[in-house]
Amino acid sequence: MLNTALIGCGRISHKHIEAFAKNAARMHLVAVCDPKEDRADAKSNEYLSAMIAVRAADPAVASRAPAVYADYRRMLEEIHPDIVTVATESGYHPRIAIDCLNAGAHVICEKPLALSIKDADAMIAAAKANGRKLALCFQNRFNAPVQRAREALEAGRFGKMLHGMIQVRWNRNEGYYSQAPWRGTWALDGGTLMNQCTHGIDLLQWMMGEDAVRVQAATRRYMRPIEAEDFGAAIIEFASGAVGIVEGTADVYPTNLNETLSLFGTKGTVVIGGLATNKIETWRFADAAEVGDTEDRVLNPSDKDPPSVYGYGHADLFADVLDSIETGSELLVSGEKGKKALEIILAIYKSQKTGLPVDLPCDFSTAEMEGYFA
Repeated sequence: MLNTALIGCGRISHKHIEAFAKNAARMHLVAVCDPKEDRADAKSNEYLSAMIAVRAADPAVASRAPAVYADYRRMLEEIHPDIVTVATESGYHPRIAIDCLNAGAHVICEKPLALSIKDADAMIAAAKANGRKLALCFQNRFNAPVQRAREALEAGRFGKMLHGMIQVRWNRNEGYYSQAPWRGTWALDGGTLMNQCTHGIDLLQWMMGEDAVRVQAATRRYMRPIEAEDFGAAIIEFASGAVGIVEGTADVYPTNLNETLSLFGTKGTVVIGGLATNKIETWRFADAAEVGDTEDRVLNPSDKDPPSVYGYGHADLFADVLDSIETGSELLVSGEKGKKALEIILAIYKSQKTGLPVDLPCDFSTAEMEGYFA
């Protein structure tokens, strides 16, 4: 049983509470922390409520109220957690994660890893220096349709990958941004690509070979009252010669539409759509009859969207971290792997700023975009 703590009790924290509860046989939430102590107190109570159902199924699982803190450094000194999940504003991820790693805790960090390559590298270095795990919350990698496509990819069923596309067509209205003024700022967030589209960009590069070499992009701030972009489009070239296409927007009227990953190879075509890459919409392989997974057998008309764009993957991601700690297995989404999507997004920003294609690796940061749309 590993003791865990949560730092940051805002919008996404309920998915962490849910993941703690679903893994309660292996991890126990002992502390929650937020500068706004009333939010931390609410999360402590939320965890207790979530544990009612867990204890009903397994009375042996311990359940007590997590301690409430406003200062994470004090929490680290007093609690000494084995694992800390960091769900704060994106710009604070590096400082907090490094402090936790130096205190001896493994870290599960919300996306994005950081807002600069320099900070991401510092986080990765801290994890290595302390012999700790650093995982990133790219939970959509654990979606069942995504896992199925990845298995087909690793089995060579796509043949040679030709091109792929991620479309993130969502709505984030003015109320979303005014609810937390850090959203959409270059210092603490970045725009739609960095916040909403980072999951899809991660999936695209993961499926296309993880070897992006060049990016050319255009971003716009069309409608939202923010510093950064609310729309972005990009072409990503991979070392294999394959091409990736990104379309991401927060301006879809009137509500979220879809997040769709399309993959095209010489021997296979897969489209995974739905609200958050959660439904197989196309499944066609040259060897489908032989394998026994023809499209009519794979498509499921009764598949439903998750209740939110966050999907169902946090609990599985947390379980993957626990497995890695216990057995030494490789993390599905380590800091090094999570950095790849960050690098692509920062290259997109640099391409917008310079008006030129950008070669990777690319050392850039959101801070270098300050005032761009002013």
